[in-house]
Amino acid sequence: MCLGIPGRVVRVLDGYGGQLALVDVAGQERKVNVGMLPEETFASGDWVIIHMGFVVEKTDKAGADAAMAGLQLLGRDDNAEAPP
Repeated sequence: MCLGIPGRVVRVLDGYGGQLALVDVAGQERKVNVGMLPEETFASGDWVIIHMGFVVEKTDKAGADAAMAGLQLLGRDDNAEAPP
């Protein structure tokens, strides 16, 4: 399993052989390569998992939420005090 970041497709970019998409990742738009999944089609609103600038999986909202929860768990500091 790789460390993947969830994002939501804004649009597939013109040119680039249909291999680049603009994806919203935590409120910031990023260009990512969708070429590793040639059997998939991508449209605005699709959820994806990104690793090293490449889409490695097409998912749904639940899958994106689970990926984000995993990332948040990795960043948790068990020794930190709870917020008031």
